[in-house]
Amino acid sequence: MKLLRFLLLAMAGGTAATSMACDYPPLVAIPDGQTSTLSEMVAARQAVNGYMSAMQGYLDCLDAELTATGDDAPAEYKAIMYNRHVTAYAELEAVAGKMNEQIDLFYQANPDVPRPGGAAAQQSPPPQSFQPAASPQPPPGTTP
Repeated sequence: MKLLRFLLLAMAGGTAATSMACDYPPLVAIPDGQTSTLSEMVAARQAVNGYMSAMQGYLDCLDAELTATGDDAPAEYKAIMYNRHVTAYAELEAVAGKMNEQIDLFYQANPDVPRPGGAAAQQSPPPQSFQPAASPQPPPGTTP
């Protein structure tokens, strides 16, 4: 029985190692909206856009890794992948929420800066609110 458990854990560890190919994107710095300049907020918006794209790529990679292991993947592996997915998406939502909060503070502190879609278009568009894509659900059978 101990040998079977060891082999199962070894297999789970071996398949979990394949998910290391999925690159977890680093967090981005979000400036204080009350004290930042328009150019700092625009740069932050671009950084958050890049982060969100990279995080979506990470989530897609996790899904592909799990799908590649098939239905016979050990339950422990499925649980690990599910937890990684949920954690990554929670971080994605938190970053988007923090950026939206700072954009609102920026506009409160700078009422003379027109919001996007206004009549006065600028060379550098003002920051816009972020909304992450709907939470992609992990493949069936991956919930712990």
